Amino acid sequence: MTDIAASDFRQPRRYVRLDTILRLRWLAVLGQLAAIFIVVQGLEFDVEVVPCLTIVGLSALLNLVLQVSFNPMQRLEPAYAAALLALNIVELAGLLFLTGGLENPFSFLFLAPVLISATALPIRLTIALGMLAVACASVLVFFHLPLPWDGDDPLVLPPIYLFGVWLSIVVAIGVTSLYAFQVAEEARKLSDALAATELVLTREQHLTQLDGLAAAAAHELGTPLSTIFLISRELERTLQDNSAISGDIKTLREQAQRCRDILAKITQLSSSGAPFDRMPLSALIEETVAPHRDFGVAIKVRIAVAGTAEPVGTRNPAILYGVGNILENAVDFARATVEVNAWWNTDTVEIIISDDGPGIAPDMLKRIGEPYLSRRRSADEIQSEHSGLGLGIFIARTLLERTGAKVSFSNRIFPDHGAVVHVVWPRDRFETSESVVEPAF
Repeated sequence: MTDIAASDFRQPRRYVRLDTILRLRWLAVLGQLAAIFIVVQGLEFDVEVVPCLTIVGLSALLNLVLQVSFNPMQRLEPAYAAALLALNIVELAGLLFLTGGLENPFSFLFLAPVLISATALPIRLTIALGMLAVACASVLVFFHLPLPWDGDDPLVLPPIYLFGVWLSIVVAIGVTSLYAFQVAEEARKLSDALAATELVLTREQHLTQLDGLAAAAAHELGTPLSTIFLISRELERTLQDNSAISGDIKTLREQAQRCRDILAKITQLSSSGAPFDRMPLSALIEETVAPHRDFGVAIKVRIAVAGTAEPVGTRNPAILYGVGNILENAVDFARATVEVNAWWNTDTVEIIISDDGPGIAPDMLKRIGEPYLSRRRSADEIQSEHSGLGLGIFIARTLLERTGAKVSFSNRIFPDHGAVVHVVWPRDRFETSESVVEPAF
């Protein structure tokens, strides 16, 4: 079971398309123009129209320049995307300065650029944009033109209310941005982990497909080897024993026969109904255990023979990888022994893999199986922790559950120590699961 490097799936930098930023900026321009028109024409409030339209016009001009000069499908560097979002904040602050500052109900639009950054840009840039938005909101508390209102009955808001508006903006920026970042980060982790799962399953399927290639090669090579064998045998009979090449002919015949024997074994392994296509539970366990022997950890296999016939399933690469990866983790964490117990009845098939290692930490037990969660300990130094991707258990669990299994994790009951993994299938699902599981990601 090969490990997958973090760099294969987790990009250290995030990119946003220019088209996405431009669409948001055009939406802002249209919304601002609509708001100015309604306030001036519909409500007949006194607004600084020329300065407001100047700010909106400059924003629209910048959009046109970016759209003409660059490919909209181009992915921006995070710093450039953050710069455009920062410009949105400054433009909004300018419009709010002309229209009442934080007394203007549209002041909550400071949230929009920061939320966009939280879902698409690194956390450091999001923090910088949040601080810029808070700084602009703070300035607008003290410096702004009057709110457009009825001249005969001007609206005067108390300072405590303006402080409440400022505080709500600050809290909303912090809380909603943190929430959006957390949700987006978890979605990215899950997407990366599912991509890794699909890659692993594809590799396992390719290995399984080699069986068919071996059978086809054996079939195709059988005829020419038979011809070589017959001709060499006839030549050997016609040549005298003292011929200079009789020994070479004999060697050729023996080697041709040896090749035929090897191909016959391959054909038997790959024939329909043979263990290579369908395998009993005991054969599946032996195939997953074999690569992990001779690593200084004793692997004890116990198969409880029940009254019913042993379940026989297809040689499913998802099951082989999933069980093998769980076993590999048990060997990595074990101090001396790993136990693999299996039993079945008419309804279920169960495999229990346990080790005598430190067990699963309580804080990780409820989260075990999540991608990018790992606390691996070396065999030589149990107390030292080594960080890892945590993809192995996630991939194993995902693949096994796609075959109909239920996977659960627990620790041994004190005074025993070590982790225990239960894998349980409905018997009919185990025996009828397809050998090739199509990814559904």
